[in-house]
Amino acid sequence: MTMLKEFRDFIMRGNVLDLAVGVIIGAAFGKIVTSLVDDIIMPPIGVLVGGIDFSGLYINLSGTAYESLAAARQAKAAVIAYGAFINVVIQFLIVAFAIFVLIKAVNKVTRRTPAAAPAPTATETLLTEIRDVLKSK
Repeated sequence: MTMLKEFRDFIMRGNVLDLAVGVIIGAAFGKIVTSLVDDIIMPPIGVLVGGIDFSGLYINLSGTAYESLAAARQAKAAVIAYGAFINVVIQFLIVAFAIFVLIKAVNKVTRRTPAAAPAPTATETLLTEIRDVLKSK
C-alpha cells in the first residue's frame, strides 16, 4: 500500500472529517463569543462599575507615561494588560458554558431507554409451557 493511499484512507475516515468540521465551527463560534464579550457584555459591565473600559486597562512597567494601552504597545513598552485578560477569561467561561450545555443536550438526546428483552426462543416457550402444565397438576 502506498503512502498516498494510506493518507487518503486516513483522511476519509469519518472521525477525521468530523474533527475538521468541529474545528472550523469552533473557530467561527470563538469569533462570535469574542464579539459577544467585547461588544455586548463588557460595555454594560463597564458602565455598572463606573464607566471602565476593561479592554484598555493595563499596568505600565516601563516607567514612561502613555495615554492608552494601544500607545504603550505601539512604543513596545512592557505592560500587563489585565483588562484584556479579564475579557479573555469571560470569553472562556462563555465558551465552557456553551460546551457544557451542548454536551448536556447531546447526552440527553443520545440517552437510550434500555432495550426490551428479546423474545423467548421456541425452546424457552416450550419449556415454560411444560413448567406451567406441571405446576397445575
